[in-house]
Amino acid sequence: MTVYQPNRLDKGGLIDRSTPLDFTFDGKHLTGFAGDTLASALVANGVTLVGRSFKYHRPRGILTAGSEEPNALVELRSGNRREANTKATTTELYYGLEAQSQNRWPSLAFDVMSVNQLFSPIFVAGFYYKTFMWPAKFWEKLYEPAIRRAAGLGRPSGLADPDHYEKAWAHCDVLVVGSGASGLAAALAAGRTGARTILAEEDSRAGGRLLSDQGEIDGVSARDWVEGALAELASLPNVRLMTRTAVFGVYDGGTYGALERVNDHVPVPPRHQVRQRLWRIVAKRCVVAAGAVERPIVFSGNDRPGVMMASAVRTYIDRFAARPGRNLAVFANNDDAWKTVEAAHRAGIGIAAVVDVRKELTQAQRTLAQAAGFPVLNGVIHDVHGGAKGVSGIEVQLASGKRETIAADCLAMSGGWNPAVGLSSHHRGRPKWREDIAAFVPGDDIPAGMVVAGAANGAFSLDACLREGHEAGAAAAAGSGGRKAAGNAAVAANPDDALSIAPVWHVEGKHKAFVDFQHDVTASDVALAQREGFESVEHLKRYTTLGMATDQGKNSNVTGLAIMAEVSGRSIPQTGTTIYRPPQVPVAIGALAGHNRDEKFHAARQAPSNHWAAERGAPFVDTGLWKRAQWYPLPGENDWLTSVNREVVTVRNGVGFCDVSTLGKIDVMGPDAGTFLDRVYINLFSTLAVGKARYGLMLRDDGIVMDDGTTSRLAEDHYFMTTTTAKAGPVMQYLEYCRQVLWPELDVQLTSCTDQWATFSVAGPKSRDLLRNIVDPAEDLSNEGFPFMGVREVPLRGGMYARLFRISFSGEMAFEISVPARYGDALARNLMIAGEPFGVIPYGTEALGVMRIEKGHVAGPELNGTTTADDLGLGKMASKKKDFVGRVMATREALVAPDRQVVVGIKPVDKARRLRSGAHIIPKGAIVGPDTDQGYVTSVCHSPMLGQWVGLGLVERGRERFGEIVRAHDPLRGEDYDVEICNPVFYDPEGGRQRG
Repeated sequence: MTVYQPNRLDKGGLIDRSTPLDFTFDGKHLTGFAGDTLASALVANGVTLVGRSFKYHRPRGILTAGSEEPNALVELRSGNRREANTKATTTELYYGLEAQSQNRWPSLAFDVMSVNQLFSPIFVAGFYYKTFMWPAKFWEKLYEPAIRRAAGLGRPSGLADPDHYEKAWAHCDVLVVGSGASGLAAALAAGRTGARTILAEEDSRAGGRLLSDQGEIDGVSARDWVEGALAELASLPNVRLMTRTAVFGVYDGGTYGALERVNDHVPVPPRHQVRQRLWRIVAKRCVVAAGAVERPIVFSGNDRPGVMMASAVRTYIDRFAARPGRNLAVFANNDDAWKTVEAAHRAGIGIAAVVDVRKELTQAQRTLAQAAGFPVLNGVIHDVHGGAKGVSGIEVQLASGKRETIAADCLAMSGGWNPAVGLSSHHRGRPKWREDIAAFVPGDDIPAGMVVAGAANGAFSLDACLREGHEAGAAAAAGSGGRKAAGNAAVAANPDDALSIAPVWHVEGKHKAFVDFQHDVTASDVALAQREGFESVEHLKRYTTLGMATDQGKNSNVTGLAIMAEVSGRSIPQTGTTIYRPPQVPVAIGALAGHNRDEKFHAARQAPSNHWAAERGAPFVDTGLWKRAQWYPLPGENDWLTSVNREVVTVRNGVGFCDVSTLGKIDVMGPDAGTFLDRVYINLFSTLAVGKARYGLMLRDDGIVMDDGTTSRLAEDHYFMTTTTAKAGPVMQYLEYCRQVLWPELDVQLTSCTDQWATFSVAGPKSRDLLRNIVDPAEDLSNEGFPFMGVREVPLRGGMYARLFRISFSGEMAFEISVPARYGDALARNLMIAGEPFGVIPYGTEALGVMRIEKGHVAGPELNGTTTADDLGLGKMASKKKDFVGRVMATREALVAPDRQVVVGIKPVDKARRLRSGAHIIPKGAIVGPDTDQGYVTSVCHSPMLGQWVGLGLVERGRERFGEIVRAHDPLRGEDYDVEICNPVFYDPEGGRQRG
């Protein structure tokens, strides 16, 4: 099939010419082939201009061919799948791909904001810091909104992401990062030993630079050797090859973060498949063979579309059969750039000239120049001619002082190679400088268990990469489980192919020379930062935004600090590097979240009666991680308050039950269990009789209330503690701290059993009647046989045993019945059957809250981390016969001050008025303000028993002020009304109902 692509080579490459793929860029229909990236397809179609820079909106073209790309950032897809700031160089082409250029308006070719280039003399480093300081009042209304509108590159969709992401774990003996020559050699060596090996490669194909560079290994071409190596690895059951997987971070304990792009190469992920997967890989050993990044040279016009890295030009020619230009010029200071000259010559691309800063060339280079008929100029590039459509020529400053202009439509530049030291520096390691390669290499403080090999370690010859990779893989396997022989290392045909380089960082010129292409940081910005005192590389980064773009300085950091070293009169090692932090490559927030979004934002725990409650139409509320039924609506009840009022009235006059399984439950066992509880609670528990329960209160070290609950004594050495739902985990953690750290001499053991028991509160004057229908008739449930705060195990009809507690949180006669959690659903259904003659109903958390407020029971809003036992009206519980945690600190002057806010009841003077929680208490007639604020309303409810809204609050000297009329001021809702301070126990203050 013939597909017109003006810059596609007639042969070669690793693309599938039998599979054309249509796509669009800025609405224009284009065609590429399977195996292309978006960038290579754009190159093949002759598209040079792909984006605009961040600050000046300068026209930008494709610079690289990998994840270090700073320019070719596009928006992919449309609608709710629109994705901003995606690198075209790593985006695999697929049929129907939609791509849009970014940071331009109204179009890429004509961008209004490119007028910023006219103001470039003032838009220098530190411009924002210096300009928007004054007048201060302009910041919020003018400066900040304008800056926010101008900030950013692409646009998020603003809609919910329809795709799914997941997280996964993997464990291995050896993790190999990168699948170039070193990575494949390391994986082969480790895999042959039998060690569990993972080879992670961010590209869609394994092979690294071997896919783009010519070479010969073990007597065959580099590409054939790659295919053979992959076939061998695939045959080993202990080896996993993970392509499209970028290792982005090194964490503690040999854990590595990796992002797998599972379905980024298709328009829509297949049904039931994720788009991306976040891996946590735990490896005993790691071989980092991540290669190196070619760095640019800073000279006038080095950012024009058509100026590319030499290795990228080579990649587009040899791997993708795409011609970046028809008349190529090369600017180099090293031998590796000449491989691009060779590739261009083989592909029939014209070579306008090679500008090399070195005076001496090798015989092979001179022979190539003579055979291809292009001039080799000793000098530097002074300027690049052209515009938004690309390069038209280069101006060369010869070593002799003369200048020469060369016609060219593409410029390949190479300033040398920077080993990828990011992963090896993630534990705050510092790379070290090597003069022979003019680059930083991993230092001596790399993460434990890691070894770096190949180009990532500064070895740039193919033979050295193969050798180092094999040695690293074999050593890693030997130290982590490999038992067989690692075999022999592969051998390259040219073992002396080392890198020769003459460092050149910056060429002075008359126009802007860019260091950071995306953020428009120039060489003059670096010099300005030095003049203004920002010489530290960390300050340089933040003052100029150097290296803060999406490439994270992979192209610019070393060049920028080299220029800083030059202008500050220091060496590059003295100047140093910034701190490396993960992620090494961009990671989508969706991948970090995984399934934890929307209703699955956090883990949801379901009470044992959850499914039964859902069947009855109950709405659920999040209480911590738990889903709890709020109320149980009946047909015709369209208002939640109607349902809640009915539930409260029914319980007060009959019987109802509520699932309270979410309360924390802790078994405290051992000979010293009573002593232990005496120390953590303010009241005594060692004196509690077996078969009895007691309400307890525990304090923090600082004397503030931590939590409350009931604890029952089931045997001489066995107590059963309950906590609030919210504090189940923290209390368990705190008790373990006390047991292990404070009193390790005590013989006591703790077991969290919250999930082991399903517990229901059966409340109301007919609760005893209901229980008699499910408990064995031989059990005496009378007041005498089962008194208030009694506890015992009882047989149910049918033989199962349950724990029964005579405990009330509602103020009515009530029991709590517990069965193993797996029987919770059945118990709820049987309670409905057994209670049918008595009109039983289920009630939810709202009715539970109403009844506890009517009874003046404190809960979470009052146990808010600032209240003491006395504030809650529970100070008399504190035992004077023993010590306990927080006892001394609770007596501090501020915690016993007479003007503290204490728990009181609050009710509106106008019974028709709705009371709101959060309303502030202000003295009658006082001006509202911080000085007159005397407390606030903590909990409110509509009491069907009292026929009005009531609440609890924390009010200064509240107990002295029962009957006083004050103002409730609610600034949030704009309400202000009279309320009365009263006794917090609104219903049955004598407590006769709960005692039966």
